[in-house]
Amino acid sequence: MAFSDVVAVFVGLGTLYVILYRLQLRRSRPDEPPVIPGPGLPFLGHVLCMALQGGRYMQQLGLRLQHMTQGGAGTALGAPTLLLSSSSFSSVTPSTIATPAGIVTLPVPGSRIYLVTDPSLAAAVQRASRAMSFTPLVPDVTRRVLGLDEKTVGIVRGDNLAVSSSPKPRPTGHTMSIVDDQKYDESYGFLADMHDMVYNYLGPGETLTNFVKDAVGELVGQVTAYAAGLEAAEPSMPPVVDLLAWMKHFVTLGTARFLYGPRNPLAMQPALEPAFWDFVHGLGRLLLVGDRQPGTLMASLLGGRPFAARERLVDGFTAYLTADEHMSSASSEIVRRRVAIADRYGWTRASTARSELSFLFAGIINTAVTSFWVVLRLFSDPHLLQAVREELGQRRDGSDVDDGTLSVEHIRTGCPTLQAVYQECLRLGSNNMSTRLVLSDTMLADRYFLRAGSVVQIAAGVIHADPLLWGADADTFDPTRFMPKADKTEKADKTTTTKRHPAAFRAFGGGKTLCPGRHFATAEILSFAAAVILLFDAEDAAALAKGQPNVPPKVPPRNDRVLPIHILEPAAKDVPRVKLKLRQPGRTLCVVP
Repeated sequence: MAFSDVVAVFVGLGTLYVILYRLQLRRSRPDEPPVIPGPGLPFLGHVLCMALQGGRYMQQLGLRLQHMTQGGAGTALGAPTLLLSSSSFSSVTPSTIATPAGIVTLPVPGSRIYLVTDPSLAAAVQRASRAMSFTPLVPDVTRRVLGLDEKTVGIVRGDNLAVSSSPKPRPTGHTMSIVDDQKYDESYGFLADMHDMVYNYLGPGETLTNFVKDAVGELVGQVTAYAAGLEAAEPSMPPVVDLLAWMKHFVTLGTARFLYGPRNPLAMQPALEPAFWDFVHGLGRLLLVGDRQPGTLMASLLGGRPFAARERLVDGFTAYLTADEHMSSASSEIVRRRVAIADRYGWTRASTARSELSFLFAGIINTAVTSFWVVLRLFSDPHLLQAVREELGQRRDGSDVDDGTLSVEHIRTGCPTLQAVYQECLRLGSNNMSTRLVLSDTMLADRYFLRAGSVVQIAAGVIHADPLLWGADADTFDPTRFMPKADKTEKADKTTTTKRHPAAFRAFGGGKTLCPGRHFATAEILSFAAAVILLFDAEDAAALAKGQPNVPPKVPPRNDRVLPIHILEPAAKDVPRVKLKLRQPGRTLCVVP
């Protein structure tokens, strides 16, 4: 090519870049949230950074914007302003914003993401459930992650939940909408029936109490059996274990046994246990190609191990669900009710088997990983560990309960330090996004215009790390944030907790998408963690190998360069290996309500 031709190409590309850059800054109305242009490539910059850096990108972006907000009204932004590190940056022009105010617009191909980083605005999003909803996104997400066929996806979507691909004017007024208000109704249909069943079953009450007792009994029974086997095998040679894998194993097999009985697929086919974790860790890839047919080139090249693992799990659960003896007696009542609803709506058992993977995911992943963090935090801090053990060893009246029982109610009401450790682990480990689709043009908190067809994401990772909410040391572990504190203005026997906006703690989401299993999960995690620390002591295996005994295990950083779908794990190379030792040989634990 001639030099003039090369110059013309570069001029053309530069002109195209400037045009696209300016286009991404356009707002529907002046009161739409301020636009943060994509770094590098217009429209694609944010998407690429999210794909490459996972949840870390959104958290760092949100925290930088919050920091600029905290600078006050005089913090005018120059053009372009560097928001992140040189490896992950975003530029802002003066024409877009003066100071961010808890919500910004991120331009992405074909839509816009409204990133919410302020708890008061998060609460406003939660209240506007008719204008913003996650439900319309469910069919496409489940189609990709679970590999549901079109007929089943149609049942999930339902005629009453239909949305259009682009906003259209309402019959009255000038606003736009992607739904027909006369037809769109989330109160009935497959998703509504499944939602109501789970909420009714897992809500506070006698049913939940019995459900918790059975689930905790299974997990604690597994740990107690392990302790007994350890004592019988080699009492003088305590094992060295990967603590995360060790706890995952108990939760995975215990949950599967509790939900699906002793002849569940994971028990009958041990290879399905690692397959389950391959599936969990590959959800990002499944969102890209999970809806492809098995054996296709895209599924083989891009789906890889997660895709193959999912299909093996589906085969195992299909065989399980088609065996009448399992469904009549072996499985838990909640599983039988889920299957009954799917049958009533015309699901095939093969499709129901795919749906059960999502239920198994919900029952295992956060329980296993959060239990790991709670136990590790306690083992790493001898003083904190002792405080929790003392709580577990006394009733509220001070009398001793070291009689071999593990009371779920005592843990719930009489162990504030354990509760605080659990909540702080959730705060530091939850980098999740609560996502909703804007169904119709709406004003958020009477201040910000949100355009129909856009996506709202409430950034829990930003809110959980905001120094204005949690203090200057928001990035450090401090369970006293959640500990009751004496109120000097009240009587001495009264306590209060630090007042924060109720939407500032988002480990379980909020509003209509508040996790229905939060009560069950909390009881299960706390009881399981209590059993582990009552039965075992742990020391750092690496230090022991260097001749340094009795060194507490170290807490590794979380791996936030992944899709933040669940509580974050540490990177595989950072997981601590610990040497376990029985505290009281021969001790057993029996779970009581």
